[in-house]
Parts: sequence; structure tokens; C-alpha cells
Amino acid sequence: MALSNALFDVMLDAGGAVATRVSLHTADPGVGGSSEVSGGSYARQSITWSSASGGTLTNASSVEFDVPGGVTVTHVGLWDSAGTTFYGGIELSSPESFGAAGTYELTTLSLTLINA
Repeated sequence: MALSNALFDVMLDAGGAVATRVSLHTADPGVGGSSEVSGGSYARQSITWSSASGGTLTNASSVEFDVPGGVTVTHVGLWDSAGTTFYGGIELSSPESFGAAGTYELTTLSLTLINA
């Protein structure tokens, strides 16, 4: 018997309640959040989530980051509100390179539990 999306939605909402900060990374952050962007005015940002539906959790609004020049962003990381617990990283569908300082807007971040 497969688990229902109703259960996955509860699990995802619980995860969204604790994963309230997001970071940018220049390589796979591994299990500890390494390779985080640094320099310039870069800082981790708050993220809010819509209620999970159909086994998917999606951010409620865009998140904007200041990114220093000479950086290629490849991953996004999820953290607790204190920034001390790293929950994991997600590879971007395509890297974003910044020759000069600029802004990265994370418009859609979706977490999906697959009912196999």
C-alpha cells in the first residue's frame, strides 16, 4: 500500500515550519551547507511557504539575494531560523553566473515527496 499525498502534505508543512531561511551555494553544499556564497552584501534570506498540496511544498513569494561579482550560483540551501541547522541543498535547474555584482531572484522553489 502506498502512502497518500495527504500524509506527505502534513510532513512537508512540518518541514516548511522549520526550514525558514534559504542560502545560495557555488557547489553542492553536501550535508553541512558548504560552498555558500560570501562577500559583498550577500546574506541568507527568510522564506515562507504556501500550504503543501498534492505532495508538493512551494515558496509563497519570491526571495531576493544580493550576489557579489565573479560568482556562479548552482544550489540553494535550507536552514532553520537561527542558521545553525542545515536541512539540505537543491541543485538549480541551470547555474546563474554573475560577472558583476547583481541580484538573484528565487521565484519558485518546490519540494515534492513522490508517492511511489
